[in-house]
Amino acid sequence: MTTLGAVYRPQLPPENLRSVVLAAEESGVDSLWLWEDCFLESGIAAASAALAWTERLKVGVGLLPVPLRNVALTAMEAATLDRLFPGRVTIGVGHGVQDWMGQVGARVSSPLTLLREYTIALKALLAGERVTTSGRYIKLTDVALDWPPHQPMPIYVGGLGMKTLDLAGDAGDGTILDASADLDRVRTISGSREHPVIVYVETDSRDRAFVTDLVTQVAEAGATSVILQQSATSEDPEGFVRFVGSLDGVSA
Repeated sequence: MTTLGAVYRPQLPPENLRSVVLAAEESGVDSLWLWEDCFLESGIAAASAALAWTERLKVGVGLLPVPLRNVALTAMEAATLDRLFPGRVTIGVGHGVQDWMGQVGARVSSPLTLLREYTIALKALLAGERVTTSGRYIKLTDVALDWPPHQPMPIYVGGLGMKTLDLAGDAGDGTILDASADLDRVRTISGSREHPVIVYVETDSRDRAFVTDLVTQVAEAGATSVILQQSATSEDPEGFVRFVGSLDGVSA
């Protein structure tokens, strides 16, 4: 059965996160997703707080922009979260918005190469391996985590273009599609891989019948998780996650 989640957008103030997290926990939302958009909020810091405030809620960070973060640091942070909150953390990585990466001096000439090297190295570190690699962008010498996850931690890869989504299918443990993906794109991606496919769906509606139909269509197209997000200008994120919680169980 397809699971349902919601997004807490980083355009909303960090100090408002707690009430939304608690609403998600209480209303039965399966997962709450956080984004690391420049120059708004840290995905890892927000995830750590959300996990600490709750007992059962799963928290996803999607996506972490790989040009902005050293792969060893991401591995350390992800492993720490997984050891503190086993089985409740999902990490997604992606290119990051190229204009933002340029603003901070982190833009690379081949984002695809970086993302592939990064994903492979990150997965190996989180599997407890000792890694030495000298790629075009990722260079590690005898690096291993002292506190790796007890079990290898899945890494999701997200993107827009087919080259990136092909990479997600090859190198990732799951794929994340943003709200620009139509049903045909969801069907194509879901049908081409055996791992989970998470799909963001933007809606401000709280019409139960409309949203139920929307979720069902995306689920039937092959999504394993449908994550509902409000527009950046919407208000009452707490009420929205409670509404999402009331929909649990409606998908295919």
